[in-house]
Amino acid sequence: MFSKEFDEIVNFRRSNRKFDPNIEVPNEVIQKSIERAALSPNSSNMQLWEFYWIHSKEELEKFIPLCLDQLAAKTAKEMVVFVTRKDKWRSRAEWNYKRIEQTIEGEPNKLQKGGINYYKKVMPLLYMNDGFGVMSSIRRLISFTMGLRKPFFRTGGTANQRIMVHKSCALAAQTFMLSIAAEGFHSCPMEGFDEKRVKKALNLPRGAEINMIISVGLGTEEGIWGPRFRLENEEIVFKR
Repeated sequence: MFSKEFDEIVNFRRSNRKFDPNIEVPNEVIQKSIERAALSPNSSNMQLWEFYWIHSKEELEKFIPLCLDQLAAKTAKEMVVFVTRKDKWRSRAEWNYKRIEQTIEGEPNKLQKGGINYYKKVMPLLYMNDGFGVMSSIRRLISFTMGLRKPFFRTGGTANQRIMVHKSCALAAQTFMLSIAAEGFHSCPMEGFDEKRVKKALNLPRGAEINMIISVGLGTEEGIWGPRFRLENEEIVFKR
């Protein structure tokens, strides 16, 4: 009834903090896992993410202190830095509506018109910011006014925007880790890092943010810190 294969992948995927120094990860495994990550669901297909594959020995050594010398970084055979790019919303919105325009033959249908208007009008309203917070106030006012009459998407300032793009990027990171597990290797998502120095090392602009850094290798028994345990379903699952 249930997928045994997926159960095996989920159970195999553990945050392993020490990788086998003698086993390399094939380039194809990382490449394919990144390609799978790019297929992850994301808000409005804006794909406001970037994936930086840290592969060379020199770059990996550079990232060890940036990841606070944790063992998962010291023993990593590969790393991938998941980055949010909220600042690229204009180009990603344009990419989307141009893709729709390419499908039009003759007069656009209702769905095509709606899609073009969505990326040309709704996305600027959702992502545009200014130095005085005017757009944030406009979004809050629209959300409040429309929300009085019916359920409405509530948005406002930059915090809401950051949450949206980080949620999407985290979905990609999870897809990547499940893919790594499916190929028989291990990963460890690291939140302990110096974001400012990582951004400098990657030559990222101010608008980019680091979502997480994932180290990859063949895990060891020492890399698993005890059995995995979770809260009982009664504590976290509520069926209505």
